[in-house]
Amino acid sequence: MRKILHVTLSVFSLAAVAWVRAENLNGSAGAMPSYYDGELFTINFMELPPDGAHANQQHNSSINVIYMSNAGLPDGAPFISVIDAIQGDGFNPLWEEVQITFNSGFTAHQFFSDEEILDAAASGEITLSDTGELYRCSVVGFD
Repeated sequence: MRKILHVTLSVFSLAAVAWVRAENLNGSAGAMPSYYDGELFTINFMELPPDGAHANQQHNSSINVIYMSNAGLPDGAPFISVIDAIQGDGFNPLWEEVQITFNSGFTAHQFFSDEEILDAAASGEITLSDTGELYRCSVVGFD
């Protein structure tokens, strides 16, 4: 009985550790692919708490943009985010999320640069919505 209890507690402990790691986007768990000017990079990000986001948005005029589309693509593939800067090209570690919505009559597809996104918004293909969410983000590698 004691051995069964020890095994059961061990399994629950491992499950709890796995759940905490899955919920924590700090470190490598926050890594994801992102396009910048047609090139695929790996970025690492962590959302700032709402009070920190608001304070930074009020006092920092050089926040970068990360474009996302939570709806994904027609074949069920995820939309890969697009960033508007990398180190050496106007980079700031603070990023504001802007959500892309494809307008009626247009099929969702992957964009590869912020210029493509801004052109699509100007032509009426997409609508851009500021989420108010702010992230600490770094570009950590090429894919």
